[in-house]
Amino acid sequence: MKHEHQIELLKHLSPQAFLAFGMGQVAYIRPVTIENRKAYSLHAADGTALTLVDSLAGACVLARQNDLDPVVVQ
Repeated sequence: MKHEHQIELLKHLSPQAFLAFGMGQVAYIRPVTIENRKAYSLHAADGTALTLVDSLAGACVLARQNDLDPVVVQ
């Protein structure tokens, strides 16, 4: 499956299915802008905000250090 196709599949999940998807295994990373600076918000599978970091690479490393598979959503 191509990356774009995977993103489209995730976009069409119901809120309940999205919440259950990868619970305990996946960390979602979302780009955000804070005070005109780009940052990345790291979230648990249930949507709980975990932390903000200044780089996508840093967010991915942090997720992997906590035994989570990072997934970037937009």
